[in-house]
Amino acid sequence: MIRYVIIAIVILAIIPVGWLAWYLLSPLVSTTTVNEEFPLAARAAVPQGMTMAQVEAVMQEAVEAAPSPVVEAMPELPGRAAPSAMPVARLAGSFEDADAFHRGSGTATIYDLGAEGGSVLRLEDFRVTNGPDLRVLLANIPNPSDRSRLNAGGYEELARLKGNAGSQNYDIPDSVNLDEIRSVVIYCRPFQVVFSVATLTPPDA
Repeated sequence: MIRYVIIAIVILAIIPVGWLAWYLLSPLVSTTTVNEEFPLAARAAVPQGMTMAQVEAVMQEAVEAAPSPVVEAMPELPGRAAPSAMPVARLAGSFEDADAFHRGSGTATIYDLGAEGGSVLRLEDFRVTNGPDLRVLLANIPNPSDRSRLNAGGYEELARLKGNAGSQNYDIPDSVNLDEIRSVVIYCRPFQVVFSVATLTPPDA
């Protein structure tokens, strides 16, 4: 009888350990691909009876069908930047490997979508070594290589990584000061390890 009790206890102990091992290690042998269109309709008001995907399609058709405009210089008011109707790239950079095992590639670009649209982080042709609970961070220093540098410099967590491959969008809260952002970091929360970093600079720099 005692033997069966011991076996039951061992089995009950193995189950959570096995689940934890699967949670932590299974992403290393899997790939999750997410491909999202550029958010022309980001934060747009969705009319009743339409989905966000339909709004995005209508706006895309309008952009493609628009005739070539006559461009004239608009006089700028002192102290005020001219408004932009199209997304403007504020910062951009390419992902690099953190080390021989944690590898990343693709580009990261922060777009200004206008006064009503806010800002969005766009990952293009992106791929990173998969891992458990990867997070997308905006860091205040260039190329933070480890947890201590990341914490010392300061950062803003945007969201959990949607997939370790593909093209993806992440809304940036209005509270984030883009003038202070220096890099995009893919970070493993459970192990507190940097997987990949894209150091950001202005596109025309």
